[in-house]
Amino acid sequence: MKQPPEISRLPREPGVYRFRDAAGRVLYIGRATDLRARTASYFGNLGNRPHLVHMVRRIARVEAVACASVHEAAWLERNLLEDRMPRWNRTPGGQEVPLYLRLDAGPATPGLHLTHLPEKATHGPFLGGLRTRVAVRALQKINPLPYAGATLTGAEREMATLYGVRPEDRDRLARALAEVLDRRPQAVREALEALTKRRDQASAALDFERAGKVQEEIEAVEWLTSVQRAFRPAAEDCEVHGWADGVLVSFTVRGGRLAGWRQRRCAPPPHLSRTPPIWQSFAQRNAELAAGLQVTARS
Repeated sequence: MKQPPEISRLPREPGVYRFRDAAGRVLYIGRATDLRARTASYFGNLGNRPHLVHMVRRIARVEAVACASVHEAAWLERNLLEDRMPRWNRTPGGQEVPLYLRLDAGPATPGLHLTHLPEKATHGPFLGGLRTRVAVRALQKINPLPYAGATLTGAEREMATLYGVRPEDRDRLARALAEVLDRRPQAVREALEALTKRRDQASAALDFERAGKVQEEIEAVEWLTSVQRAFRPAAEDCEVHGWADGVLVSFTVRGGRLAGWRQRRCAPPPHLSRTPPIWQSFAQRNAELAAGLQVTARS
């Protein structure tokens, strides 16, 4: 099957893509680590996705939103699918489960605790239970807060001795974890450098199984700390608009969720200036992307 020409104009960046048929109906919404490679894969060997053959034959147009991270793309995909399920999507909201973290610096049960309840959380939400659990495990190896408690078991006291951790270290370790979860650049960089050192030491010792596990931890921490604006519970409701070369791209933010993706050809609208500063570069980037894809589709 011949792929639409606009696929060659898609960036090799994370994002969300949308397939439409010749009548403009949405067939499918998906997310990608690499938008160009992912969308192109539908027009090659579908392998274990033979059920998509009929859909692919109907694709007449490809649209896309470039995101700041894979995590952001996952949230945007989830938000869009919660609003509306195209025929060829199977799961409302996608596969991942949202999780929150509660950072407890108290003497009884210090550490990072996973929760599904936002009212009990200090950080989040994060999309993807497995990645979140792996990231928590990795961060608490670097900053072993659970072993700085005041009521440790015998085994926990042995681990505290191994890590060189005492109760008086509790506040310092909790601050270090909070800075990583708050996405402070230096804290994130230092955490990733510490994990990278552990991975390289394992590789040098020819312990490739352990090196592989640490690499998974690095990727999970990168996921957890990457830029993610598609769901921020404290975000104010607003309209987001970008315009470029005759194409307007719009989104809505409601209840902290970025969704309501729509685009159309028009003259520059007067409400562009109402887009909040935090969203302006995102909106402009995706208006330029949409305009470029439409030009390619028509040529």
